[in-house]
Amino acid sequence: MSHSLNSEASEADDPILQVQAKNDSLINGVDEQITLGVFEPTEQILKQLVAGLGDPRGVVRLRFAETLGEIGEPATPLLVEALANHSDVVVRRAAAKTLTIIADPAAVPTLVHTFLNDQDTVVKGSSAGALARTGEAAVPALLDILASTEQPEDIKGHAAWALAFIGSEAADHLYKALNAASLDVRCAVIGALGHVAQEQSDEKSCNLLVSALTDPEALIRTEAAAGLGQVNYPAAVPHLILAIQDTDLDVRKAAINSLGKIGDDRALEPLQAALNDELEVIRILAKLAIAQIQRQSEDNNW
Repeated sequence: MSHSLNSEASEADDPILQVQAKNDSLINGVDEQITLGVFEPTEQILKQLVAGLGDPRGVVRLRFAETLGEIGEPATPLLVEALANHSDVVVRRAAAKTLTIIADPAAVPTLVHTFLNDQDTVVKGSSAGALARTGEAAVPALLDILASTEQPEDIKGHAAWALAFIGSEAADHLYKALNAASLDVRCAVIGALGHVAQEQSDEKSCNLLVSALTDPEALIRTEAAAGLGQVNYPAAVPHLILAIQDTDLDVRKAAINSLGKIGDDRALEPLQAALNDELEVIRILAKLAIAQIQRQSEDNNW
């Protein structure tokens, strides 16, 4: 009994345990109100919930994030403020992850600024994830980042990933950006069009990928050849067969890999010829692609 009383007294005197107990009470109460349909998202309560994102217990932080995500857009202004200015990196990380759940276009400017400027790599990565989840509203900013000559490759890589993740929502922007002056933009656009074509079996996107196989830039041709391997577009097969003879090795490799994935018998003869190529890597990839096509043919005939 004495030990129990001492333990309770210790908890009452420990400021960290007091904060945790307060957070537990807050999140339980809010979740109950949401369940009953009587929750009112006042600024005071929302501030307390955002502050709860700094709880030292990961499971509790997740509960706060999920609850704020369920509350949705009314929480965006305070989450944006926390993401931009909070001194505790744990809160900034959790705020970015919560904004990913909400996907409110109003958060895009702050997410972009944080993605480009925060010193914490987790905050930056989570902000990129939130931009991807937000969708079309984030596309112009992502294209601007890709077009910039000042941004490092890792930032541009995250931006290209986010653009591809958005996929079909970004289609109209992607079509307009195909002729951009920036090679980084064009390469990211071709990569994203591969995702659009995969999501929707979109013939326009497929045709644009086929056209890109003859682009002057080898990087674009490589991206297009790789993208066509992700879609079921038989009309691309003759063009990929031609790409086996491209002057750039990466384009040749991507074309052979994609022909193997597509599994069209028309590619067998040119791939057989590639078994005699002077480059060992081409011979190896051609052998693998032939095996893929034959295996798919056997499966289809079963």
